[in-house]
Amino acid sequence: MTEDILVRLRQALPRLRRSEQLIAQEALAEPAEVANLSITELAARCGTSTATVARFCRSVGFDGYKGFCLALARAAVDESGRRYQFGVSEGDIDPADSTRDVVRKLAFQEARAVEETAEMLDLDEVDRVVSAIIDAPITDVYGSASSGLAAQDLGQKLRRIGYFANAWTDAHLALTSAAVLRPGSVAIAFSHSGETEEALSAIETAHRAGAFTVAVTNFPESPLAQMADAVLTTASRETRFRYGAMSSRMAQLMIVDVIFMGVAQRRPDVVADALAASLAAVEGRRRPRRSTP
Repeated sequence: MTEDILVRLRQALPRLRRSEQLIAQEALAEPAEVANLSITELAARCGTSTATVARFCRSVGFDGYKGFCLALARAAVDESGRRYQFGVSEGDIDPADSTRDVVRKLAFQEARAVEETAEMLDLDEVDRVVSAIIDAPITDVYGSASSGLAAQDLGQKLRRIGYFANAWTDAHLALTSAAVLRPGSVAIAFSHSGETEEALSAIETAHRAGAFTVAVTNFPESPLAQMADAVLTTASRETRFRYGAMSSRMAQLMIVDVIFMGVAQRRPDVVADALAASLAAVEGRRRPRRSTP
C-alpha cells in the first residue's frame, strides 16, 4: 500500500461506501484543514457519524483517526510545497483562469501524476512484466479511447526494437487476437478505471488462451487488476468522480516508457541494431530543409 495518503484516497474512492466517499473527497479537497479537525467536527462536516469516520480510517489502512490526521497533515505540507514550486494556489482549473494559470496547473497536475506513479510503482512487478515480454513469442496490447493511445505507443515501441507486438483499440480485433494467443504470450490492457468492458473481455480471453496477463490501471482493487497476473498501478489525479483531467494519460505513458526501457536495457546490442534498421527504413521519408537564398 502506498505511503502517500492522497494517492491512497484517490485509489480507494470506487470501493468505499457513499458515506466514506464523502469523507475521502473532503480530505482530498482540503487536506490541511481536515487534518486539524476533531473526529466529531469531520463527521458533522460530512453529515455522518463518528463511527463512520472511524470505519473509514480503517478502510484506508489506518489504526485510528490520529494516524489518519498525521498522515494527512504531512501530505498537506508536501502538496503546498509542490504547488508553490509551480506557482499555483490550487490544482483545479477554473473557467476564470488565465492562459498562464491553465498552463501552470496542467504542468502541476501532470508532473505530479508522473512523480507519484514513479514513487508507488512496484518494481518487482515491473521486472516480471519485462521478463515475460522478452521471453514471449508475441505481446498483445489493448486499450480503448485515451487508453488506446498508450496501448498504441507501447506496441510501436516494442516493434521498433524487434519484438512481435500488436496494439488493438478495436474491441472485436482485440478479442480475436487474444483468443489465438499461445501459452507464454503476454497480454497487456490499459484502463484508467480498471472497469472498461473491452479491456476486461480481452484480458479474460487472453488468460483462457494461456497468456501472461498484465493490467495497467489507476485502481489496484478494480476488476481488471483482480483478473490480471501482474498489475502496474498509475497514480493519476483523475478519478471516476472528476472527468476531464488529462493526467491519467501521462501516468500511463510513464508506464509505457518504464516497460520499454526495461526491455531495451536487457538486450542492448540487439536493440541497437533494431533501432538502426528502423531508423534507416524511414530516413528517406524526411524532406530536407530548403536552403535560404
